[in-house]
Amino acid sequence: MSDASRGPAGDAADPRRTRTLRDRVAGGLRGRLLTALALVTSAVLVAAFYYPVGTVLIEAVVVDGVPTLAVFAELLRDPFYFGELARLFAGEPPLAVARGLLSPDRRLGIVGFTAYQAALSTVASVALGLPAAYLLARFEFRGRRTLRSLTIVPFVLPSIMVAVGFVATFGDNGTLNAVLGALGLPPVDLLFTLEAIVIAHAFYNAPLVARVTTAAWESVDASAVETARSLGAGPLRAFYDVVAPQVYPAVLTGAALTFVFTFGTFPIVLALGGFELATVEVFVYRLVRDLNYAEAAALAIVELVISLGVLLAYLRYEARNTVSSRGVRPLPRKSLFPESPSVREVLPRLGLAAYAVVAGLVFVAPIASMVLASVTGGDGALTLDHYRFLIDRQQTGAAFQVRPWPAIRNSLAFASAATLLALPMGVVVAVLTTRRYRGRKLVDAAAMAPLAVSGIVVGLGLLRGLVFGVEIAGWRFAATGAVAIVVAHAVAGYPFVVRTVAPGLEGLDRSLIESARALGASRARVIRDVELPLVWPGVVAGAAFAFAISIGEFTATVVLATGADAYTMPVAIERFIGRRLGPATAMGVVLLVVTGLSFVVIERLGGETRGL
Repeated sequence: MSDASRGPAGDAADPRRTRTLRDRVAGGLRGRLLTALALVTSAVLVAAFYYPVGTVLIEAVVVDGVPTLAVFAELLRDPFYFGELARLFAGEPPLAVARGLLSPDRRLGIVGFTAYQAALSTVASVALGLPAAYLLARFEFRGRRTLRSLTIVPFVLPSIMVAVGFVATFGDNGTLNAVLGALGLPPVDLLFTLEAIVIAHAFYNAPLVARVTTAAWESVDASAVETARSLGAGPLRAFYDVVAPQVYPAVLTGAALTFVFTFGTFPIVLALGGFELATVEVFVYRLVRDLNYAEAAALAIVELVISLGVLLAYLRYEARNTVSSRGVRPLPRKSLFPESPSVREVLPRLGLAAYAVVAGLVFVAPIASMVLASVTGGDGALTLDHYRFLIDRQQTGAAFQVRPWPAIRNSLAFASAATLLALPMGVVVAVLTTRRYRGRKLVDAAAMAPLAVSGIVVGLGLLRGLVFGVEIAGWRFAATGAVAIVVAHAVAGYPFVVRTVAPGLEGLDRSLIESARALGASRARVIRDVELPLVWPGVVAGAAFAFAISIGEFTATVVLATGADAYTMPVAIERFIGRRLGPATAMGVVLLVVTGLSFVVIERLGGETRGL
């Protein structure tokens, strides 16, 4: 090659150097674009979540403009909230407090009872979720993939609708007592009991435990199990030494999430437990209704500290125990119905059959009972009177009464708008949390904070901020209640977008991207033809999650709808159930259909995902 070809013109003509320069320019543009999107997302979160929540929580430490910890001190020393532990905060010796905690007549207080019912709900959810994970991960049968897809549906069903289903099942005149009466057995009274709350929480969270555990079980390397068996380990020893260590981190993950969700429970306890079995969230709502904002804020901070502590421990544990499944040969599944099963194969199947009976009572009976109650009259005869009531209420109801069509219309409009807002926010945060940089764990924890913050506090902050208006530099900014509801729903839904999109981003095979670039594809085309198709199932699943969560959101909506009269289907069900169960069940069926249709998107477009 001549010396002339090595000059500036020769360098410019080198396609490799041209591509390198182009990659640097494109990389700089991508970095600036990601920075801009991150700033916009942060601004939205500050305006829609952190600032409203902060304005409410600060009332616990600033009373009449004076900083004080008096509200906290009074709360911590109140046995009504902290039971026997209040004596410790009041300065009594720890040994005396410990004796009080061990005594039969000990007092738990509201905070202690909330933690107690959350712990029981977690145990019940894990006990119901593990057999389902074993069934889905280890056996092959017709409809397995559909059943796996349906495992997440209970998690996003509106809680107030599930409460209606449990009332229709376990109420005095419910399906369970009707069956027991037909068999000549005495009735049972489960409503307004701790057992009803725990079963309802298991309905929600056992499928979540099953889903994350199934994914971990399917990621166990079959070659490791085969190696253990070849070294003389029996089936049980191979399970305990090889399979269990790779599965139990997922079980702990599901348990941690279950505890966080059930510690902040609200609609289920409000409908099935009442104020006799009230949790922290219920009392925050009650204090807000009584305009006792300082005490409500202090109690919400206690709830936040506990929930956020468990959530941070979960995120830290997840980061340490995430195992890549790339290149793993999964364990082969067995046929659920073999032609000639051995005795060793029969026993697990008998156990699964018994589990199916329990699962049917917990998961299927409430929904089936709600549907049945919606078409059944007081005399047990089939009727459509409850649906006619909804139609009559729509046509002749007074302006102050809840009518079905505005509730349906508002729910669909709010869910669509919330999804359009939550989806880009979740995708941007997922990109940020899957990149390697200092402070990534802090970003991840901050992004997941809405999961740990009381929905009542979020709704109250938005009501007193966006709805009542905020004055900045002499200008007053205010939004309608409908806008505030959309914002609250987007804040509640975007963390689930993050959890569904992030696994797809982390699992991207960089060699595919590098191969496409080596073949001359532009960066934009690589994103369109390679990266986007690989993460698309997670994006679609995140959109379905955001939509379904918005459709069923009740906690923040019940605060904002009161001021805006922009009631949704869950709020309509809550108002119906306080007067007549029949119309509430009919409205619940309508809500069930709408929520179910939103998840058809996952099955049709998204397929199975490795996120939540």
